[in-house]
Amino acid sequence: MTPEQQRTAIAEACGWYCNTRNMWFRPPSSNMKEEPLPDYLNDLNAMHEAEKVLTKTQQDKYYTKLSYTGTWFECLHSTASQRAEAFLRTIGKWKD
Repeated sequence: MTPEQQRTAIAEACGWYCNTRNMWFRPPSSNMKEEPLPDYLNDLNAMHEAEKVLTKTQQDKYYTKLSYTGTWFECLHSTASQRAEAFLRTIGKWKD
């Protein structure tokens, strides 16, 4: 997946939506103004917000996918990019 495809897939999973003019908006609970998509692949804070949408079952799968990065320490210190891929694999949106 390209970085843009990854960002888009994560944003959609988090409730962001794109209108017909290709403008992105946060989930409906916010102020409904156009905003740039979060930089999920480089921003741990953005991935932290994305992780909040996972169900308990998905959280377990997500941890398992992250644990493939190595030791528990490496899992806890995984990069935003590693977390983004694990997130997308967890929700079934990753494409090779």
